[in-house]
Amino acid sequence: MPRPNEPSGPHNAPPTGTSDYARSYAILSPMFGFLKEKRRRKLREELFPEAWSAVLAQNFPLYSRMTEEDRTELHGRIHILLKEKTFEGCDGLELTDEIRVTIAAQAALLLLHRETDYYPQLHSILVYPETYVVEAEEVDEVGVVHEFDDDRSGETWEQGSMILAWDEVLEGGRDLDDDFNVVFHEFAHQLDLENGEIDGIPRLESKDHYAKWTKTLMAAFELFRKDVRRRKRTAIDPYAAEDLSEFFAVSVESFFEQPLRLKKTYPALYQQLSEYFRQDPAAWESFKT
Repeated sequence: MPRPNEPSGPHNAPPTGTSDYARSYAILSPMFGFLKEKRRRKLREELFPEAWSAVLAQNFPLYSRMTEEDRTELHGRIHILLKEKTFEGCDGLELTDEIRVTIAAQAALLLLHRETDYYPQLHSILVYPETYVVEAEEVDEVGVVHEFDDDRSGETWEQGSMILAWDEVLEGGRDLDDDFNVVFHEFAHQLDLENGEIDGIPRLESKDHYAKWTKTLMAAFELFRKDVRRRKRTAIDPYAAEDLSEFFAVSVESFFEQPLRLKKTYPALYQQLSEYFRQDPAAWESFKT
């Protein structure tokens, strides 16, 4: 997931009267949190339009495999994401409810059963009609820089934006056999970013969780890279060998789209992801049959 360079220049200077500012923030912060949760609770209770359910049945087959209880929770989280995130059409794309709901539903699936602040680093989602091209460069083993045009289906920026290609969103959402879902991938990067940087380690509950996560992820990553070097058929797209952040994001795609295969090949990794997401896709009846 290529990311633009961080902007150069000085960071924002702290306001004058820092101690007064800190005291005010400490007093007001709980109130803001209460109001935000009150607003979100109201959004979760809104009716989910039948037209939106029809969109998800067509564009996101995992929706039909969920329990009624999980679908109800998903509906509420979709309402919140649609309210709190800005969607923008690019390159002539006219945004529709189908586009917004299809993306929000897949992003919301990653949040079920967990306390969450709904991708706090993300503010806007830019949607292109199809795969887009950017000018990129890479440095080879001897230090020579090569420039080339790179076709992309999505990317996450640390400055608060995400880009998605609508044609790839549709293809990845509708096809559970391709082991590719650009929405899962880019929103997994957003979860990763909640810990401060995109490094394959999302925000966890305690130091013990971080130690276990790192140990499990590194062991699975090394085993996976050995399989790739030996040109063995892997349960995860070989692109995941790029680095730990990509390994995490691609593993999330496989966790939800090919859970039985991931569980069989990398059982410890599957268990770690199951504990983190508090979901067990391999147990869904539709995947058993």
